[in-house]
Amino acid sequence: MPLFHERSGKFSPEKTLSLVAAVLPAAWLAGVALGGDLGPRPFTAAIHFTGLWALRFLALGLMVTPLRRLLAWPKLYFARRILGLAALGYGALHLGLFFVDQGALRAVTEIALRIYLTIGAVALALLVALGATSFDGAIRRLGAERWNRLHAAVYLIAVLATVHFFLQSKLDVTEPVVMAGVFILLFAYRIALRVAGQVTPLGLAGLAVAAALLTAGVEVVWYAAATRVDPWLVAQANLSFDLGPRPAWWVLAGGLAAAAVVALRQRAAPQPSGRRAVAGRGA
Repeated sequence: MPLFHERSGKFSPEKTLSLVAAVLPAAWLAGVALGGDLGPRPFTAAIHFTGLWALRFLALGLMVTPLRRLLAWPKLYFARRILGLAALGYGALHLGLFFVDQGALRAVTEIALRIYLTIGAVALALLVALGATSFDGAIRRLGAERWNRLHAAVYLIAVLATVHFFLQSKLDVTEPVVMAGVFILLFAYRIALRVAGQVTPLGLAGLAVAAALLTAGVEVVWYAAATRVDPWLVAQANLSFDLGPRPAWWVLAGGLAAAAVVALRQRAAPQPSGRRAVAGRGA
């Protein structure tokens, strides 16, 4: 299938935009590296950058299914595979840069001895398995049911990758908490959809509030368990903007913005004519 087209040969804006999005961070990193602007530890900066984008693309891939449903945008499906492969690509680059920086023998030793590196390696190995079976031929060979069971591992990958991010970040876990909050909201949506059968804009707003509270809780628990920072101060920081908005507020804003967009989209959607509505009620 051509990169920028659907199976029918029609140009696909969804595929094109997702491909451009997948390439842009790598292009930016290459430009900064060639300009010598990665700082005193360029490999470390590049390793962190690629790991962060691997997690971001994983989250974007998980957003596709909710957005397809909520926005009645079926062709967004064409972006999912590209975003998932982008997550794999940045994850592989993340690991490759680590091997170049440390040397193969030391890198393998570090992965075996350091739990956060072991967790990251397991997450990447699972992501490789999903990437290798993401093509149409693999779907046909595995069958839809087995393929779906295998690709449900994406949720485990998201958890493992986020834990890896937390442990690697040590003290400043602002970005890991934001990513944890995004995944909490995405998981909460899927649970609500399974239980209720549908999620309305109001329901999505409620999920955003719940996810924001859980995100704040994750931040407080992390600082209580892993650092000497007073968790009560962290809890208070979530109620104040003196230090800027905390991750929970970003999760809340993103969820409420999504709910507002969905509500506007549904309101703007064309309504069936009276005759069709009557016929629909009689069916």
